[in-house]
Amino acid sequence: MVPFRQQFNEADLVLVNGNHQQAKAQVVIIYENKRASLQKRLEQLTNVGLILLAENAEGVFDFIQESLPNFKDIPLYRLDETEKIVSFFRSKLEQARPVLNGLVLAGGKSERMGFDKGAVNWFGKEQRYYMADILKPMCNEVFISCREDQRQQIPVAYNVLTDTFTGLGPYGAILSAFRSQPDSAWLVIACDLPLLDLDTIQHLISQRDVSKIATAFKSPYDEFPEPLITIWEPKSYPMLLAFLSQGYSCPRKVLINSDIKLLGAQNPDALTNVNTPDELEKVKRTLHQKIANA
Repeated sequence: MVPFRQQFNEADLVLVNGNHQQAKAQVVIIYENKRASLQKRLEQLTNVGLILLAENAEGVFDFIQESLPNFKDIPLYRLDETEKIVSFFRSKLEQARPVLNGLVLAGGKSERMGFDKGAVNWFGKEQRYYMADILKPMCNEVFISCREDQRQQIPVAYNVLTDTFTGLGPYGAILSAFRSQPDSAWLVIACDLPLLDLDTIQHLISQRDVSKIATAFKSPYDEFPEPLITIWEPKSYPMLLAFLSQGYSCPRKVLINSDIKLLGAQNPDALTNVNTPDELEKVKRTLHQKIANA
């Protein structure tokens, strides 16, 4: 059986019965015959966002008005004004859209390459810094993800986020980002994608669907989601933890088994990983050819 809280992992909005549960905001429904019941619950009205009048209600009770300093600013509708109520909640959801942070993954040991992939200079600076600079105009904050022993290598001009979930590779980096800012969305990009261009990143951001746990590209090589150029929404954090509790630490597995938005790559070459010296030389030739044809 799925644990109670996990049943709401993918929900954007949850309405609870205020007679039995508390919540950080409240909708007050006025029924004429519920005056006494409502009066007993005044202390629970800590953040009233909407007041609704039931069919038999003549108005808002005086004690409600007196208990709410901002009463005149609170929207007031009749319970049958469905479109207005829907519009209210839609607006709240739009306002609650999580900010987007950038996370450049540079904490790998690059064992197949034989040297640090993030330090490769493709475009006049090390790739980890080049990618962080590209993301800065499009993100609220940008961080370079690395191991604790790499921290001193990163210039002070760049934000650093060291792994607090260690030994888990990219999975641990994503979890560490959410642990630091659980209410932010994270645009996670590996530092071994030298052909990744601005248009591809902008396309991913423009197609972002905050109602899903993530927005990702379909890999042109195996048709599966590409987890290391993906926007991970805050609602993915508990799911990542749940998979980890079951012994899984593969971000792609989470995407495959979750409700995500999957995009086709407009430029498939942009998703090319460079993990070995042979792949590095191949991409160098591709870049030289592009420069020659420019």
